[in-house]
Amino acid sequence: MKLSDFDFDLPDDLIAVRPARPRSSARLLLARGAETQDRIFHELPEILAPGDRLVLNDTRVLPARLSGLRRRGTAEARIEATLLEPKADGTWTALLKPLRKVRDGETLVFSEELSAEVVGRAEGQARLAFNLSGEDFDAALQEAGAMPLPPYIEAKRKADEADRDDYQTVWARHQGAVAAPTASLHFDGPVLEALRARGVAFTYVTLHVGAGTFLPVKVDDIAEHKMHAEWGEVTEKAAAEIAATRAAGGRIIPVGTTALRLIETAARETGMQETGAIAPWSGWTDIFITPGFEFQVADGLMTNFHLPKSTLMMLVSAFMGQARISEIYAHAIAQKYRFFSYGDVSLLLPDP
Repeated sequence: MKLSDFDFDLPDDLIAVRPARPRSSARLLLARGAETQDRIFHELPEILAPGDRLVLNDTRVLPARLSGLRRRGTAEARIEATLLEPKADGTWTALLKPLRKVRDGETLVFSEELSAEVVGRAEGQARLAFNLSGEDFDAALQEAGAMPLPPYIEAKRKADEADRDDYQTVWARHQGAVAAPTASLHFDGPVLEALRARGVAFTYVTLHVGAGTFLPVKVDDIAEHKMHAEWGEVTEKAAAEIAATRAAGGRIIPVGTTALRLIETAARETGMQETGAIAPWSGWTDIFITPGFEFQVADGLMTNFHLPKSTLMMLVSAFMGQARISEIYAHAIAQKYRFFSYGDVSLLLPDP
């Protein structure tokens, strides 16, 4: 398949730079088979059925965007760093701007408490050894860092204090992501309570969303694209809950493409893909979902509206079919739904 198969024209004014307030006042496009409805997110409890199970990603976004100074002798210059992932030796990989002027051995100073030494550079990234670790590092990063907003928002405005709450789910727990599972940003306390009262269950899984989620596809033949890898975990409790819902005839609906990619990976990696259940699993997933993919666990998907020609457009096209997704996105644009991370949301329920 060609990259152009997943392209569409999106008016720039539909790109959201702030979320809806309150969170649950965002619009919800319900695509149930061939039916399309315009709803509001707080109506979700009346849309879902008792016995349905939502699978939620409980990763927590790091304030991974750092600004500071690089020091070489007595000379100083401005530097920006975006942390990507921790390594086993305690160092971090990071994107630096400007990377070409950085040298190994230089010190980067981000605050009075937080600094790092550049200990390596390769493939457009740097490796940083920070002066702090553990809880001391976490506290200093919270103080010095800013939320790593997606490039299409950063191009319009810088992150500010409001983003510390806006770009974090209300159930965020396991720190490690540098991008939010954005379909989850629409949930608030009242909606969660109404869903529980409705008989909808929740399962928490963890997938640490990486900066690779924003990498463009640069090949025309999508089969040649190399998918980025992200670390995830499905616990024994989570696997058992999904299996129980399956056995009872309930629907499994991941909230976000990250949760979907994780549970579909777990089914394949644990040999459970024929049953629709999953076993406990943890590890790195680089699963690339394109049309023709056979979904084994997910019965529905809640997800925001995605970038043209992105791997996520390929995923939703695989889930609903390319023709149906083209209809859904044409409707969303005509009705002026807000797109991308801070935008509105869709609930995709393909025909059984």
